[in-house]
Amino acid sequence: MSDRTPILIDESAPAVWGQQTIETAPSRAIAVLRISSSRVQIRFYLYSDGSILFGIVNTRPRNRDKVSGPFGTGRPTPMQQATQRYSAYQRLQFDYPAPRVVRITMNNGKMNTADAVMHRELAGVWRDVDADPEANAVIITGAGRYFSAGGDFSLVRAQIDSFEARVSGWKEARDLVYNCINCSKPVISAMRGVAVGAGLVCGILADVSLATRDCRILDGHTRLGVAAGDHAAMIWPLLCGMAKAKYYLLTCDTLLGAEAERIGLITEALDDDALDQRAVEIATRLANGAQGAIKWTKYALNNWLRQAGPTFDASLAMEFLGFDGPEVKEGLASHLEKRQPAFPKQSPF
Repeated sequence: MSDRTPILIDESAPAVWGQQTIETAPSRAIAVLRISSSRVQIRFYLYSDGSILFGIVNTRPRNRDKVSGPFGTGRPTPMQQATQRYSAYQRLQFDYPAPRVVRITMNNGKMNTADAVMHRELAGVWRDVDADPEANAVIITGAGRYFSAGGDFSLVRAQIDSFEARVSGWKEARDLVYNCINCSKPVISAMRGVAVGAGLVCGILADVSLATRDCRILDGHTRLGVAAGDHAAMIWPLLCGMAKAKYYLLTCDTLLGAEAERIGLITEALDDDALDQRAVEIATRLANGAQGAIKWTKYALNNWLRQAGPTFDASLAMEFLGFDGPEVKEGLASHLEKRQPAFPKQSPF
């Protein structure tokens, strides 16, 4: 018998032995033996000179198509399910970097600014991922080199000019915070580049917050001319203490990721090349853990945030009250003109 190794091939092509195929073997063989299972068939051919040829044929069905999983299961793959489940989203992208882990990627221009579409999507996505049967843990990050550079100036302008836009923006900002808090699945944020505004809300409210050491973290509200209202008054004092929270929220000074970790504002600061892997590692660990225990623990801990609900509601109301005043107009103009603002010296408050 030859010592050559048979080749396992696709069932749509003949089994091969050297330059010979089994399809031509029967015409010269004096005996044929077939041994079959649900997956393969082994064929032996005996020749008059005493030699034996055998080949292995893959007999599994190949019913692969655009809507079914492998081998005709009829079940979409996780990536196909993501495409279907999240198909309405325009500024957020979705994938499954590991089993039972869904990743949300903010993608809107070079710096992933939150325009009206992204702002609305960030408010509603937490209910959708909470209902995703393929996911036990969630990662949120930004495309490219930046997490998110905050609200798009067109969104700010609309809220200055329109009462309807202000009310809509207030409702979305409220829903963004409460929906993120009430999402039962653990959320891991992976921030790099810059983290400001609505994106920062998700980054800081995440159950595990990761950032690169040089990521620039900035609340930015008082520099724009409105109260720090979207999440900071609720959670920053719990994370880094009232003294640090007041300093950074009143002055709008920038925090680097390394300093944010030192004062307790985020969970962990890492080198850039380790950020994504670390996020997937933590998410995978949580996705494979005791789901009821993890979810109930998160729910109980987030009661600290729910207790701060009246503080958040007041800060958000004051932020949107400010969109009808003179300070935000000067703040926006100074951003657009790339200059220092000249805010009014007095306030009726």
